[in-house]
Amino acid sequence: MSQRFRKNRLAFWSLRVLYVLVFIAVFGDFIANEKPIYCKIEGESHFPIFRQYLIDIGLAKLDARFFQNDWDEHDYESVVFPFIPYSSKTIDGKNGGYASPFEKQKIVSARYRHWLGTDNLGHDVAAGMISGTRVALLVGVIAMSIASLIGILLGSMAGFFGDDRFQVSKSSLWVYLIGLFVAWFYAFKARSFELSEAAKGGELSKQLLISLLIFGTILLTCRCILFFIKKMRWPGKKVRLPLDLIIMRMIEVLNSIPGFLLLLSIVGVLQRGSIFIVMAIIGLIRWTSIARFLRAELLRIRNLEYIEAARAMGFSNKRILLRHALPNALTPVLITISFGVASAILLESALSFLGFGIGEETVTWGKLLSEARRYPGAWWMALFPGGAIFITVTIFNLIGEGLTKAIGSE
Repeated sequence: MSQRFRKNRLAFWSLRVLYVLVFIAVFGDFIANEKPIYCKIEGESHFPIFRQYLIDIGLAKLDARFFQNDWDEHDYESVVFPFIPYSSKTIDGKNGGYASPFEKQKIVSARYRHWLGTDNLGHDVAAGMISGTRVALLVGVIAMSIASLIGILLGSMAGFFGDDRFQVSKSSLWVYLIGLFVAWFYAFKARSFELSEAAKGGELSKQLLISLLIFGTILLTCRCILFFIKKMRWPGKKVRLPLDLIIMRMIEVLNSIPGFLLLLSIVGVLQRGSIFIVMAIIGLIRWTSIARFLRAELLRIRNLEYIEAARAMGFSNKRILLRHALPNALTPVLITISFGVASAILLESALSFLGFGIGEETVTWGKLLSEARRYPGAWWMALFPGGAIFITVTIFNLIGEGLTKAIGSE
């Protein structure tokens, strides 16, 4: 498959462009930052950017001498600055009010020029573009990771077991039904006040994590109870669950609601947005296509000869699904994930453009693009962020198209 993918020049070069974007996202702090990468003052060597990582996680503190002056005002014995001497949060008051990249700027040397211009407050657009690259890729990858986890789990169960192959004991069914109700009540209903207050105060991510831990702990307790029930040999009579019917109805209900409107209404309820909440919501509404694609593949695979042979040898359904059926069905799912990443980036950009869901401290391509709406004369605020969104979405679509052709020719 890799050789066929390489023959598709558009898809192959799109993958190389993606490598560049990943490099920019990972090493963005070393490309655009007002802090030096390395500096030596009074015989002491410092690595401010690396130290900032430790400060952010609470393992270090900034040296007092760096509070007194700006980073370009110290007497360095030796220093190495990033290529762009601004971060996405740096404000250059002298070049505020939408400084054009081609007009004369108030700078002491060419090193401090804003090559892509500035916004109204004086933020460097090039530094914002680099910060936006990291946000865009994080949203795409993390959101689709969540969607893939849910979609693969539900799609594999619907496709492999169908409506007549999944059996569960009555005791297990009742324990899980009661456990799900109890987990939902104590994790979300009983903690509704804490969750609502956290949404107002901007700590919703932390409170949601606590709720999920409570939910998982209660379900794990149910699993332990079932373990002892089986040891006592009191599993009860088995019943069949129409998994395919249940999961497909869930997909149809979710698909009947416009995804963007659902996302907009959820983030609109939150008084303080967070990029991580946006990632989670996109993942929770974008799993349906993956589930449907995987279900269709497994409906075909489960009747093949090697699956029937595995059943004849007495292998359990769990082993057949995880070791034989699912690995052969996952390859085409990569196509859906690739297109899904592009869709997630577009959704996040649209939300940022409208001013929903993203915190004020987070710089994204959509937020930069919204500046052009406020001041149409700042053409660079529309050209560069809009071009970045177009290129990124296009390369993911071309990669997905390349994977489609490579897999389809097998």
